Amino acid sequence: MTNYNYNKNLIMKKVLIKFIGLVLLLTLIIPTSYAGNKQRAGQAGAGELLINPWARSSGFGGANVACIKGFESIFVNVAGVALTHGTDLVFTRTNWLKGSDININAFGFSQKMGDSGVLSLAVMSMDFGEIPITTVELPDGGLGTFHPQYTNITLAFAKEFSNSIYGGFAIKVVNEGISNLSASGVALDAGIQYVTGARKQIHFGITMQNVGPTMKFTGDGMSFRGSTSEGPTMTIEQRSADFELPSLIKIAFAYDIDIATTHMITLAGNFTSNSFTKDQINLGMQYSFKDILILRGGYVYEEGILDTDDRTTAYTGPTAGASVQIPFNKEKGQTFSIDYSYRPTDPFDGTHSLGVKISL
Repeated sequence: MTNYNYNKNLIMKKVLIKFIGLVLLLTLIIPTSYAGNKQRAGQAGAGELLINPWARSSGFGGANVACIKGFESIFVNVAGVALTHGTDLVFTRTNWLKGSDININAFGFSQKMGDSGVLSLAVMSMDFGEIPITTVELPDGGLGTFHPQYTNITLAFAKEFSNSIYGGFAIKVVNEGISNLSASGVALDAGIQYVTGARKQIHFGITMQNVGPTMKFTGDGMSFRGSTSEGPTMTIEQRSADFELPSLIKIAFAYDIDIATTHMITLAGNFTSNSFTKDQINLGMQYSFKDILILRGGYVYEEGILDTDDRTTAYTGPTAGASVQIPFNKEKGQTFSIDYSYRPTDPFDGTHSLGVKISL
């Protein structure tokens, strides 16, 4: 039995070393060669992969890459999914850029499997409403409406390699489409969290996201009926250009401060290196009272965000959020919580997210 445990631990260490090496290699090679390159801005597609639909992490400004735990880690840093204690069920409704009539529905779950593994599934769907069909001949519409669909499905697995190191990976299926045109693709995420300190109050994290092959649009929308001056009428199909995914890496740090056993303050920050948009610095702070009332705020900084003329994003930087978490079985850690976040924007009237979470 002793030899068995020794061999098992040895295998786990080898797997962990290879996993960490792979993540570090990919984060160094894939995105950083073009990170923050202004000349590549706007060249990537599938921009919905960069939209955070979850209330807790968006209120933190996405700064909790190193310390996030449970289901919402599937968007921020998949390694944190490994810290799910049992089952997490989450649903969030986001009014994105209020006034644009665009809503986002997101739901999913995390389920602990065995002693150290956790499996998660998340679905995000953007609702653009009904848009009038217009043509050159009928610019005011009158031909009916069409309904664009953006859907992301993420399947993730994370594992606790030791009481200090957690790792995970995720596969995303991306789909965009209207009635006669669509594009589909696959993206990969991977992440690591490391916790240390006498009270495990020091957190480090690194994650890469949205790495995958190019996508392209196909369908009847790429064709039209045409002819030469003397030739017969025929269907002519155009080719869509390929577009890349908005890959990125994040390197993060967080620190927990316990005050009189009932209060906790978490300070967090990370650097985001984007391949097709400006690099960002995310800063956040969270206050927790008995793990029942949780207040959080953050700031997302990028070059030019303080100047209206130079800003290239609708978001102005600050974020805020709160959670009320009600325990209904303290011994098993079962809770029900309501989460809210707000991200101010210019133009529009901000982005509001309201969600519920059940931990069993």
